[in-house]
Order: sequence, then C-alpha cells, then structure tokens
Amino acid sequence: MKKALVALLCVAMIVAMPVVLFAADTGATEGIQASPEFYAKANLEVLKGKKIGVAIQSLQNAYWAGVMTALRETLEKAGAEVTIVGCNDSSATQIGQIENFVSAGCDLIMVHPSDANAIEDACAEARQFGIKVMCWDDPMTNTDGNWILNNTNLGIAIGELAGDFINKHYSAEKKAEVTVIGYPQTVILLERENGIKIGLENKAAGKYEIVATQAAIEANLAQDAMETILQAHPNCRVVTGIGAGAMIGADEALQIATGGNIPEDMGVFTTDVTKQQLGQLADPTYPAKGIIGFEGSDEDTGNACAAMFALILEGKLEAKNVFRGVAPITPETVAKIQAGMK
Repeated sequence: MKKALVALLCVAMIVAMPVVLFAADTGATEGIQASPEFYAKANLEVLKGKKIGVAIQSLQNAYWAGVMTALRETLEKAGAEVTIVGCNDSSATQIGQIENFVSAGCDLIMVHPSDANAIEDACAEARQFGIKVMCWDDPMTNTDGNWILNNTNLGIAIGELAGDFINKHYSAEKKAEVTVIGYPQTVILLERENGIKIGLENKAAGKYEIVATQAAIEANLAQDAMETILQAHPNCRVVTGIGAGAMIGADEALQIATGGNIPEDMGVFTTDVTKQQLGQLADPTYPAKGIIGFEGSDEDTGNACAAMFALILEGKLEAKNVFRGVAPITPETVAKIQAGMK
C-alpha cells in the first residue's frame, strides 16, 4: 500500500444552558455548551441579503476544505453572499483580508486565526464599523462570539474511547502497548495530547503501557513514525492521536505491517472528520476503530456554523463563548456521517 499523501492539520452534547467550564486550554472559563437544540434556535432567514467574509488559516487540508464547502452551500441557500479565503498561516495576510472585508461592507466576519493576538486590533476596528465578528477556535476579546473547543476534554474523549477498546481486549495480565501521536509544538494540541493520557487512565488504568509518543501532524510523517515505532515495539496495537493525520498515517503503517489482516485487538483512535478517515473507519482492512467528531458531517458542521452567524447577527447569542459538542464516530455509525461529507 502506498504511503498516505494527504497532509492534514489536526486541528458530549448536552442540552444548551449557561454553564461554567474550566477550560484552561482555551483561556475561556464560562460560556454555553452547544447542542442540537441550541443550533435549532437560530433563524437562518436573517442571513438573506447579508454579506459575510470568512478568513481561515488554510483551505488546503481536507477537513477545512470539506467544512467550508458545506458552509458556503448553506449560506448561499439562505440567500447570503459569502467570500471564503485562506491566509496560509500568515497573520499579516489575515489582517489584510479582514481589512478587505471591512472595505467591502461585510455584515459579519468570521476568523479562524493564524495568531489570535495578532488580529485583535483588526477585529476591533471591524466592530467599530458595526460589523459583527466571530472567532472559530479561540476565545478572542474583540469579537461578538467565539466558537471554541475544550481541547483537554476532547483529548480525554479520545483516550476514553481507546480505553473502552482496551478494556474489551486487554487486561492487567495482558497489557496493551499504546502509541500516542501528538504535536506538542502547538499549545492546544499539547493539551489535547495530555487529555488523551488522562482519558486512557480514566478508563483503562493498569491495562496498558504507553510505549511511544511521537510528534507528527501530517499523515506521511505519522506513517513514518509508526513504521519506526513498530520496529522497536512490534506488539504495539493501539494508537491514539490528536488529529486526522495521526489516524491516516498510523492506519497505513499498520495495514502494511499486517497485510490488511487486522487483528481484533488492534485499533486507532483520533479526532477530526475527513473523507479519508471515514473511509478507513468503514474498511475492515484498516485498524481505525473510532473518531471523536464534532457536530457530525461536513454538512452538520456547516449548518451549525451558519446557525452561529444567524444568532450573532440577531443579537441572540446567550453568551460570548460557545463550546462545541463532541461525540464518537464508530464503524457502526460511520455511514450516516459519510452521507453528509463534501
């Protein structure tokens, strides 16, 4: 099997109610936990005739390409005019994009910051012109709403999903050898990695040993790392990771090592939701066993983001920080998610 060529960035649903959350990874300490009921309160008709600018880190990776395609479709169906641009991880470029959106007379600007601190002033200036501003991923100050994750809790969910699998196939006498593929260079991904370790311990204490930790954010690097790990630890059969690249790369390495004959006690668990991940989750010749997803498919996430826009434009967001929900995707549920991918 050829090596994975796609380079991917990583990057519990309850009723909507104001809650206090201790989310040190985001810097936010309180907000609303989103749920389907929360998004259902939005009136998408308010988007009709609105001009919306979206500036994200990159349009090159599969997750963002799929979600932004779905978001565009939802907004255009609602009658909004939308422009979506990527800054290729350049804060200077992103500041220029925000300024262009202001000049174009946008009603709302959404940013997925390359560096949140670097664009605070640009967002503040946009708001001085009466433009609503939303941030995806960071609890920014100069915004009308922040759509954020508790990355420690996301990591815990990944670790607990893997821990349930370990409990099913391993014991204190037969411990699972576990690899953690992280990316400590980025603060939120380090918090996600640390959360994975907490989740493993929560569910499978005494039944596993972490034999390797490796930094790899892209699929090809994760595959190389896993191949090296298998040379030193050929019995390593459980892999956890902080993003799509970890799953895709580890899956490829383990498929090669087993010839596609995946033992029942082998599993890979990560987050992000891409077509390639879902395809591997549905294919029994790959060891992918679980993904901690967000709203669901690309369409689900696009619809939820559009709902955020509508709530902000109407001034109906109950709290500035909205914490996104997470939920597991397994081989048993993957088909439903695949149907909504772009």
